Amino acid sequence: MTTIPLKDSAPRLVAIDALRAGVMVLMIFVNDLWTLTGIPSWLEHAPADANYMGLADVVFPAFLFIVGLSVPYAIQSRRKKGDHNLQLFFHISSRTVALLVMGFFHVNMESYSETASLSKPIWQILVTIGFFLVWLDYTSYKPALSKALKAIGILLLIGMAILFESDESSGIMAMKVQWWGILGLIGWAYFISSCVFLFSGGKLILQVTAFVFFLFFSAANNLGWLEFLSGVRPYLWIAGDGSMPALPLAGIITALLYRQFGSKSSRFWISVIAFSAILLLFGYLSNPVWGISKIRATPSWTSICAGITALTFALIVYLTEILNQRNWYLPIKAAGTSTLTCYLLPYIHYAFLTLLSIPQLPAFLRTGAIGLAKSLVYALIIVMITGLLEKKKIRLKI
Repeated sequence: MTTIPLKDSAPRLVAIDALRAGVMVLMIFVNDLWTLTGIPSWLEHAPADANYMGLADVVFPAFLFIVGLSVPYAIQSRRKKGDHNLQLFFHISSRTVALLVMGFFHVNMESYSETASLSKPIWQILVTIGFFLVWLDYTSYKPALSKALKAIGILLLIGMAILFESDESSGIMAMKVQWWGILGLIGWAYFISSCVFLFSGGKLILQVTAFVFFLFFSAANNLGWLEFLSGVRPYLWIAGDGSMPALPLAGIITALLYRQFGSKSSRFWISVIAFSAILLLFGYLSNPVWGISKIRATPSWTSICAGITALTFALIVYLTEILNQRNWYLPIKAAGTSTLTCYLLPYIHYAFLTLLSIPQLPAFLRTGAIGLAKSLVYALIIVMITGLLEKKKIRLKI
């Protein structure tokens, strides 16, 4: 079995942050498309019964792939600080819990009653502030202040859970685990893929084996072969029927190929292009079996998205390392370095718009090409605000 050495001197890849920044901008952009009319359907999410995917259906799996790209670097960084496997496992678990908690609140935000005594926009804003207080990067803060702000954040989130109201019931017990939300799914995918990498010693062949297992678990579920396990599914199941952990594992494999060969070696380019080609070919050939669908998390969708992201990563490596072109990334850098902050800011913005009854922009600014330009500008403004907050030491870190 091949173990890929993670050299102590190897710097973090700029390409990872650059790719993450670009995907984050796209995520904010597609999440704002609901405000528009008269735009091409291929930009939006495909319906559950459709056999295709739009741009919006590629963004989330691309982000999961990037989560995997970062795992070898993150674990190596903590190993250099002296962490052993048990400490690393607890660190992975703590990050997972943070994402699950945020995802849990976000999922229940969808069922929050519009007639609740505490209005939904205020609840949404206070929950988001709670996230910031609990998981702010307190590196440059005084310890006493850090502890006080974290305590306030925890109490705030507990208070929001107590004040939660759905149309059927209220209180903490009214909040239910449903599909975990985007952040929760990222949490489960990160946990599984990181544990695979950690406890397999970073061996490439074991990452490939795990990726194939999860992809074919997804295939078996789509074919109905796992119906006999329906009784345990509510209590023990793989997130996204296997598709969620498969995506970051594809990212881990790609990162290990880079770490083994480096961007200056033709073996890296041959291997990453071959890996991408296999993923795309599998997705194309298996399409008639279960279709391409994000909502149904089909293996074709998983494989094609992983192939597209691997090729995009290779392109950015070529730009940033071979051509040494990095200035294009600087305007959106904050989206790659303060990604969670960037993701959460629109929740505050949209809630304030509703709370203050601010009317939507005129129709001509929300229609067609002009509308798309508006959503792109909106995404860039969010990134700019994220950058300003980052300079003020206000960024989330889990």
